[in-house]
Amino acid sequence: MTKKLTIVQMLPELRGGGVERGTLEMAKYLVSHGHRSIVISGGGEMVEQLTNDGSEHIQWPIGKKSLATLRYISKVKKMLQQEKIDILHLRSRLPAWVGYLAWKKLQKNARPKLVTTVHGFYSVGKYSSIMARGEKVIAVSECIRAYILKNYTFANPSNVQVICRGVDGETYPLGYAPNQTWIDDWHVKFPQMVGKELLTLPARLTRLKGHADFITIIDTLVKAGENVHGVIVGGTHPTKAGYARELQQQVAQLGLQSHITFVGHRRDLKEILAIATIVYSLSTTPESFGRTTLEALSMGKPVIGYSHGGVQEQLTQLFPIGLVPVGAIQKAIEKTKGFLTEPPTLQKQDSYTLDSMCSQTLKLYQCLSKCEVQPQ
Repeated sequence: MTKKLTIVQMLPELRGGGVERGTLEMAKYLVSHGHRSIVISGGGEMVEQLTNDGSEHIQWPIGKKSLATLRYISKVKKMLQQEKIDILHLRSRLPAWVGYLAWKKLQKNARPKLVTTVHGFYSVGKYSSIMARGEKVIAVSECIRAYILKNYTFANPSNVQVICRGVDGETYPLGYAPNQTWIDDWHVKFPQMVGKELLTLPARLTRLKGHADFITIIDTLVKAGENVHGVIVGGTHPTKAGYARELQQQVAQLGLQSHITFVGHRRDLKEILAIATIVYSLSTTPESFGRTTLEALSMGKPVIGYSHGGVQEQLTQLFPIGLVPVGAIQKAIEKTKGFLTEPPTLQKQDSYTLDSMCSQTLKLYQCLSKCEVQPQ
């Protein structure tokens, strides 16, 4: 009989985002397979979903950048002892320091096994090095594994395992289409999009996400007489308000107000991707994985993406004709015209599934709980 494990995951908050969604998905999977799942975070609107799926939540502000956060080291240590935790899984830098220092205070024979996940290209240095100090280190893509081994030479390559993020094929099925009520509501709110080929950039408004390139692409296509409308999906952090104004000014100067719409942060991104003709990934710095790209591909939507990072890995395997060199706007325009003339057909993808991600992670937990591994 398989041993029932008790797993703790630690992250700053549960307020949305890829790390948070992955944490909830793993927690749900653990509970469904008979294990005990505990998540420590500063809370947020996703807590309700977490607990409804059977996990326990401990609300401690372990992601708050304050000296007061250090007092949670002793609290975490006490919890690890009392609850007889088998696996401590650290998913973000500040919570990872809290968890790691608590873990180090335990007697070696009383410590849970330590797992970290490197979710992004963190700035290299002492602060970020904590994410490479797990007894097992999960990299969310091959490019992240290369980043770890290049920048943190203390990490044993045999302890760094690639477990790619995945999507649920039932949630993002090939050929998914929103219901008519949603479509009617969308058209009422955005009548300028009716009858247009929708070219969609899902990316929060930050300077590295390629919005300026996207606006140039739309401008060129509109001037060439293409029946397209640009849709920019993503919220604006208060600190990025100036950049948002720059983009709006760029659109106005080009006379594209009726051809590009900023729809802001949306909870119905799945539906927005589903009605898109083409989805774009134009980040000027490499993405560690690119979950939105994968969701679009899973639903059969062609993606045009810059050829670097995790997006390059996905497109190389699932849709290689969607790749263009980084910053090659003209090539992206030419590829867009080709897709508009002759829409490509995508097949169901089985390479990046949620079940694969979760089952590989659980297998890692189970193997680790049975063996001795030298800490980093």
